[in-house]
Amino acid sequence: MAEVTLVIAFIAGLVSFLSPCVLPIIPGFLSYLSGISASEADSSRGRAVIFLNTLFFVLGFTLVFSILGVLINSIFSDVAFSIRGWLGRIGGVIIILFGLTLMKVVRLPFLEKERKFRVKKLGISYVTSFMFGLAFAAGWTPCVGAVLASILTLAAVSANNAFSLLVSYSLGLTLPFLITGLFVSRMQGFIHRHEKVLSSVNMVFGALLVILGILVFTNTLSAVSSFTLLENFINA
Repeated sequence: MAEVTLVIAFIAGLVSFLSPCVLPIIPGFLSYLSGISASEADSSRGRAVIFLNTLFFVLGFTLVFSILGVLINSIFSDVAFSIRGWLGRIGGVIIILFGLTLMKVVRLPFLEKERKFRVKKLGISYVTSFMFGLAFAAGWTPCVGAVLASILTLAAVSANNAFSLLVSYSLGLTLPFLITGLFVSRMQGFIHRHEKVLSSVNMVFGALLVILGILVFTNTLSAVSSFTLLENFINA
């Protein structure tokens, strides 16, 4: 089961980055954090400064998600087997709801409220970027709330893998951030050209979450990871 959920967590990180109300502002946001103007972004110095600030930014939110993974593991790892069964059913229903929210089938108003810490820019841009990374992880914006909440729910259901799940989610979010930090100007053009295609990512991942929620609810996720269901289908 661990391999399947880690892949899903990684994809969830990518989906969070590709969210339609987050992705378009990222290149400009990274330039703002770095204090680099649009004319300087293509220079060697400009790219280096933006990349280093992006690196400190992703370190900030990775630290928060890693700590969350450790906390979830310590809280839920020793839950009794009987309770764990009910936790799986409840978690499955929650994941299905979040999936339907991404597909815009249902609406959860509490996910539409932005919760974030205000961060003031400091004299040292790398410290500011790190602080913004911490704030980014702490703030559940309407776009990434359902995705992140689904991974947190999955982490609670499979607490022994909670740390790995949150780290995998962070990696999925980190890699495109670092690529954008290296190629800010090019990414702006790419985002503009493929905006309509990227906007459908949430719908596709929402459907994946619904399937995942059903597997968690029925406690068959481990069977899928070991290809038991596929073998049964072939031998039928």
